[in-house]
Amino acid sequence: MYTGYVIPPVYDSMIAKIIVHGRDRDEAIAKMRGALEECVVDGIDTNTDFLLKIIQNEKFKNGDFDTSFIAQEFNQV
Repeated sequence: MYTGYVIPPVYDSMIAKIIVHGRDRDEAIAKMRGALEECVVDGIDTNTDFLLKIIQNEKFKNGDFDTSFIAQEFNQV
């Protein structure tokens, strides 16, 4: 990606990935929060705000989730 680049309509929806790790779950979540808060992507919509909501959710932080987590906690399918 570069300034002026036009994303074609058949693009791969994952144009970037953020990966973090820490000594434990809490440290990894804190690092991810920092990375997401500093993330800047101009010109296209991203799911950064939604990802922040997920990692700030108490059930997620406690590891108390399964494949129905998003539907249950955020009313999304």
